[in-house]
Amino acid sequence: MRYVVIAALVLIVASLGSALVFVMRDRSGSTRAVKALALRVGLSILLFLFLMAGYYFGFIPGRLN
Repeated sequence: MRYVVIAALVLIVASLGSALVFVMRDRSGSTRAVKALALRVGLSILLFLFLMAGYYFGFIPGRLN
């Protein structure tokens, strides 16, 4: 579970970095930056849903200390 979350976070940061590169290099009004940012938002939502499902099914234990 931990490795899946770390991999998802790395993909989110990589998508954000690629969007920054596209914004800096593409001066012709390309939509690559918008697509990269949309991918980042989609990955973030999927990570959130994955964490919610992991908690619901008991893969992530809750702590009450």
